[in-house]
Amino acid sequence: AARVIEKSRLMFDLVRLALETDSTRIVTVCLNTGTLTPRQIPGVKTMCHELTHHGNREDRLGELRLIEDAQFSALGEFLKGMDAAKEQGATLLDQTAVLYGTNMGSANSHANDNLPVLLAGGGFKHAGHLAFDKNKNYPLTNLYVSLLQSLGVETTSFSSGTGTMRGIEFS
Repeated sequence: AARVIEKSRLMFDLVRLALETDSTRIVTVCLNTGTLTPRQIPGVKTMCHELTHHGNREDRLGELRLIEDAQFSALGEFLKGMDAAKEQGATLLDQTAVLYGTNMGSANSHANDNLPVLLAGGGFKHAGHLAFDKNKNYPLTNLYVSLLQSLGVETTSFSSGTGTMRGIEFS
């Protein structure tokens, strides 16, 4: 995990530095775990993409968990660094919305609904973990409407989103 986490740390450090120096205000990062090889994370014997099609087998889920733990460890350190950077009486994290997510709700079945996302910072009043009705869910694009409004964009829609995300409010 050390090599994978170290690469992620370096990338996240660069992102934090770019935001902290106001070199940019928007950053998109893509973490491609599909090409991870078993040697990169101790305890993982199977290629990452193959693990995502785990078939609910405990051994595969355990290996996948090691990969996800490495990812969230790097993300956690990034968020801590953003929170430690002070700017104009607030933390950089308070002034930056960090959205972390995936394009699959379940890679095992290639489902792209009910996508898990994490939103940190950005001046939102975070409510913790929010879970919605899996069958009568409203579009994730409502979160994007909330993000756009927090940036000062006057809009009430984005793609299929026709409102803001329930459970979070902008401070």
